Amino acid sequence: MANTASSTIYEKLVIKKGDREVNLVGKSVGFTYYESLLSPNVTALLTFVDAGGAITPNKEYDRQDNKLTSIYNGLPITGGERIIFKKGALDFTKIPFVVNGVIQPSQDSNREVVALSLVSESACLNQESSVYKKHTGNIGDTVTKLLNQYLPNMKTGTIEKTSNSYNFIGNSKNVFDLICSLASKSVPDKGEPGFFFYETRDGLQFKSINSLISQDAVNKGNPYFRTDAIKSGVVDDQNNYKINKFSVNKNQNLINALKSGVYYSKNIFFNPENFNYEQVIYKLSDKGLENSLGKEPPVPDPCGNNPNTVHTRTHYHVLDIGTLVKPDNKDPNNDPKRWQATATTRYNLLFTQVVHLQVPYNENLRAGDTIECNFEIISDRKEQGASDPVQSGKYLIMDLCHSFDTTNSFTSMTLVRDTYGLYTNKNKA
Repeated sequence: MANTASSTIYEKLVIKKGDREVNLVGKSVGFTYYESLLSPNVTALLTFVDAGGAITPNKEYDRQDNKLTSIYNGLPITGGERIIFKKGALDFTKIPFVVNGVIQPSQDSNREVVALSLVSESACLNQESSVYKKHTGNIGDTVTKLLNQYLPNMKTGTIEKTSNSYNFIGNSKNVFDLICSLASKSVPDKGEPGFFFYETRDGLQFKSINSLISQDAVNKGNPYFRTDAIKSGVVDDQNNYKINKFSVNKNQNLINALKSGVYYSKNIFFNPENFNYEQVIYKLSDKGLENSLGKEPPVPDPCGNNPNTVHTRTHYHVLDIGTLVKPDNKDPNNDPKRWQATATTRYNLLFTQVVHLQVPYNENLRAGDTIECNFEIISDRKEQGASDPVQSGKYLIMDLCHSFDTTNSFTSMTLVRDTYGLYTNKNKA
């Protein structure tokens, strides 16, 4: 892990257009890299200062010989250029970034500042994909088939199999939109329904919420800590785990949770074959969660002892019967009673707490990892323990940003958590 104050050294940073290349290593460059569980492709922002004289003009635009000009005008940068980038584990040399557009170029008579919005190549290939055919079978297998067929050269990481199947027709949707819609209808082998489809530097991922929160923290036993003091010692890397900046974006919203039916919901399923309907009441307090990042989530009693309170939201669903299955098959296509109410609860609970923090650059972190954090408690007896046992514990990285400039390297994260407490269900106090 690099120290925050250390300067950034790029192993490779090249802009390529056709057979023309410009090396940016050694120039005044800033590079910001993004991953998110809510995005099926990674993105980046590249900024550089150009004083001109870097490249001869493209003769398709400027036919004057013996002339040097800026990179922006000389290539010229018009979108679609490849950015070959490598810094440690962030290696985009085999599958480079693609320039999506130029953001607010600043120019005067002596120099210009250029900001390039970058996307992964998979984002471009996705826009060229249209799925028309009927797909059947296990949802995890279907995701693998779609990626192999429409994005065959893209890196894939973990594509988790599901315990349920789903039959559907593509209806000319692109691959990413289809897979994102499948994620919310997917049930893992263990745990509650709900998947994320996202991209990291390791490739495209399709993982369940349960598997994400069940994994060990990448910094297990060496948590990030929040304190105003600096730990002693200059030889070890203890201060590389100090949280530089911290803010709480959300810490529960009871009204929104009740509106979403997180704790209590009525679910009505209509059968178009016989015009019957089935009503199912879902209560989180009946089953709880199989896994969580902290203690078992508390279920509030917003209406006191009112015995008539059974739900705070009603979900409606028309069962898919006889549409894409054999006529003699009376079972619903991917029966929503297995996943609809529970998935709503699982997704909403995951965002119970949302915090933002900045730490020294750590190339080992990815979106979808879990990390341990210790937050300082306000107490008059800190000799009994300095960590807050409510806010400290394991968090899931929702958004990740690695930021580099000429002097500093940082990692910023948005962390989410479904409940409170230092100890998880598997590690009771």
